[in-house]
Amino acid sequence: MADDPTVPGTAPRLRLRIQFGGQAMLGPGKADLLGRIREAGSIAAAGRAMGMSYKRAWNLVEEMNRAFREPLVGRTRGGPSGGGAHLTEAGDRVLAHYRRLEESAARAGAADVAALQALLRDRPDET
Repeated sequence: MADDPTVPGTAPRLRLRIQFGGQAMLGPGKADLLGRIREAGSIAAAGRAMGMSYKRAWNLVEEMNRAFREPLVGRTRGGPSGGGAHLTEAGDRVLAHYRRLEESAARAGAADVAALQALLRDRPDET
């Protein structure tokens, strides 16, 4: 419940989702997956860290790789030392742009988010 803005001591957060026509979408989940792949060097480990199956993580990576002009995630096949994954230069750029957009949107919307939070009930079950 750490993300619940009605719980005292937790801050509301703005979540950015970009839809590029009907062809692609980039939001917090995919951005977090890219960040985890960068950290872990593995699609499987990134998925596990996010509580998703390898298949789901793989499908999201494939979806992103197909949507952009250049792949965002590169892979190395398994072998004696196992396979791995890494963000390509395009992946680094996409993630950096997305994170900057998140920060800009949060700054731009801070006053309105605070105003909305002030209009919330003290307890969500109040009627």
